[in-house]
Amino acid sequence: MQRVKALVKARHSFQRNGFLSHHRCISAQPNYAPYDDFQDQVLVEGRAKSRAAILNRPSALNALTASMAARLKKLYESWEENPDIGFVLMKGSGRAFCSGVDAVALYHLLNEGKVEECKRFFMTLYKFVYLQGTFLKPHVAILDGITMGCGAGISLPGMFRLVTDKTVFANPETQLGFHPDAGASFYLSRLPGYLGECLALTGEKLNGVEMIACGLATHYCLNARLAWIEERLGNLMNDDPTVIESSLAQYGHLVYPDRTSILYRIDTIDKCFSHDTVEEIIDSLENEAAHAYDDWCKTVLRKMKEASPLSLQVTLRSVREGRFQSLDQCLAREYRMSLAAISKRVSNDFSEGVRARLVDKDFAPKWDPPSLEDVSKDMVEYYFSPLGELEPELVLPTSLREPYI
Repeated sequence: MQRVKALVKARHSFQRNGFLSHHRCISAQPNYAPYDDFQDQVLVEGRAKSRAAILNRPSALNALTASMAARLKKLYESWEENPDIGFVLMKGSGRAFCSGVDAVALYHLLNEGKVEECKRFFMTLYKFVYLQGTFLKPHVAILDGITMGCGAGISLPGMFRLVTDKTVFANPETQLGFHPDAGASFYLSRLPGYLGECLALTGEKLNGVEMIACGLATHYCLNARLAWIEERLGNLMNDDPTVIESSLAQYGHLVYPDRTSILYRIDTIDKCFSHDTVEEIIDSLENEAAHAYDDWCKTVLRKMKEASPLSLQVTLRSVREGRFQSLDQCLAREYRMSLAAISKRVSNDFSEGVRARLVDKDFAPKWDPPSLEDVSKDMVEYYFSPLGELEPELVLPTSLREPYI
């Protein structure tokens, strides 16, 4: 219990130091039925002093498409410039906030040879994440329900992150032959101890209480009280962050993780995931499982052994580098990594992972390379190398928009 309380204290320390601070000024399997009108995929609600962006693909768990990312970026740019809008809110329709990128849509684009469209999607998405991380007005993200992958990326950089008893957070990208992106190497690397490495490599889930405890969220309330909070926010005529915060806190709860929480295993996590290589991490988990008879260790071992070996190697390096990089540097590097993943020059693991888990659903991906020992240093290095002369890097307006991080 003392260790968990220390995590809660660490959350406040992170906020004082600027990490995801409100003081700064795919395990789910959705139905990917397309919407005909892309504007219907992101709805807008006008309020007295604010605007709300509503992710509206409930049958697809609000999985993010290229048109949604572009619309969000355009809306937020216009809202930031509008003096009549004091703050912005984002939420999702149905039982998810956002389950991540529409990986199936990218899979089909790649199969059709439309690689350039995929590149544009990642460029637009990462530019929006940076916009969110440098947004000049207060922002409230209501993370009610499934919040995975880039669903976290488009919300966590904002000023306020409200979670509920329905929130489920995860970064399951290694199971799909990809890597945690959209700023994940920034926010995961700043979690207490080596929790970020654990979440990135295993895809382990956090609930809303755990997100509060480790600093990913700023406020917690019951799902049943969300309507009251939204009504209060909608009636605000003041965009003062302290007023918005008090409105969020009015129906909030002081909560602590229960005894089954992954946060009670923080000592084991630090012991196992602090090693320099994926192989050493797996050896440490196996040793822990053998001597402690710990079912949790066995579970995360199984998840890691089911993941793409190349993705595990790339992801560990990404999180480790992210610990010493700014948000814009993380996004620029993740853009290189994403382009490497969809280029298929080193591996076809992303398409194979999506095929196995979301398309054919045989859950038997044929990873290439098939094992950790077959992953060479050159393969990993390719994901982090500068793009060629004919391939533009991700350029972010850092001279005009400096992140408060």
